[in-house]
Parts: sequence; C-alpha cells; structure tokens
Amino acid sequence: MSSVQFLIDFVFNIYLMVVLLRLWLQFARADFYNPFSQFVVKATQPIVAPMRRILPSIGRLDTATFVLALIVAGLKIVTLNVVLGGSGLNIMSVVILSFVIVIKEILTLVMYVLIMRAIMSWVSQGNNPMELVLSQLTEPMLAPIRRRMPEMGGLDLSMMVVIVMLLFIQKLLGDLFGIF
Repeated sequence: MSSVQFLIDFVFNIYLMVVLLRLWLQFARADFYNPFSQFVVKATQPIVAPMRRILPSIGRLDTATFVLALIVAGLKIVTLNVVLGGSGLNIMSVVILSFVIVIKEILTLVMYVLIMRAIMSWVSQGNNPMELVLSQLTEPMLAPIRRRMPEMGGLDLSMMVVIVMLLFIQKLLGDLFGIF
C-alpha cells in the first residue's frame, strides 16, 4: 500500500507545485512569454480560467490560482484517506490541512527553484530561457542577503543562506504542527 500512497502523493505534489509556480510567476511578474512560463500556464489554464470568472484577483494575488492550490491539497488529503481506509474527515480538518500542505509545498518549491538555479549557474552559459525565469523568481529573495553579506572572493553564499532559512522554517513548522 505504501507504493500507492507514494504515487498519489507524488502526482498531487507535482501538480500542486506547478499551480504554486504559476502563482509565484504572477506574483513576481516574471516573463510569461518564456517557454518555461508558458508550460506552467498551459498546465494550469484549463482549470484556472473558469475559476477566474468566479474569483477575481485581490491586488497581485490571483485568488483563483490560490484556491486551486487549496483544492489540489484537499483532494490529496481526501484521496489518501480513501485509499488508506482512514476514518471520515470533516471539512474543517481538510481545510486546515490543505493550508498546511500548501505552506509546506511553497517552502519546498522555493528550495527546489533555488537549487535548480544554482545548478544551472554552474552548467549553463546564460543562454537557457529557464535560467532567466529562475532568476526573476529568486532574485528578490537573494539580493537583500547578498547586499548584507561580506565579499567572499566571488563566491555567492546567498542561496545557501536562504535554503538554510527555509529548512529552519520547515523544521519549526514541523515542531509546531507535527506533520512536516
């Protein structure tokens, strides 16, 4: 049964990360004509477009995409509960757990994007369109840290500082909620 649980968890987490990536791309005002951004938009557009007619954006927050992220997290909880033969869930516990899962996946997604950007900086020659989008997403987090850190002879440790902070936040939330 753990293999089925792994597969369900993996599929829902991947799609949840794509939805959250769309939200992040919109929030960061990244280049939507980039091929990587276009993939994210095309993967989420069939569901987000009808939801936008009902849920208008609030400032820079695309509420339809955020609600979709909560729905995907809730469906993950319900599906795992059904497959594993768990006891009945009430709506309030699904909503709260959905928020917690979305927060966990946001932290994980930011960490993955930072790691991808670091790896691409080692191997890419600057011609990759994905590198531009990753830079647009992560630079607002890295620039303030980079300004405060002393020069390390061309070595940029700002990504490592952000990753350590994200891991700390995940551990802290794990201590508080017990499910991280």
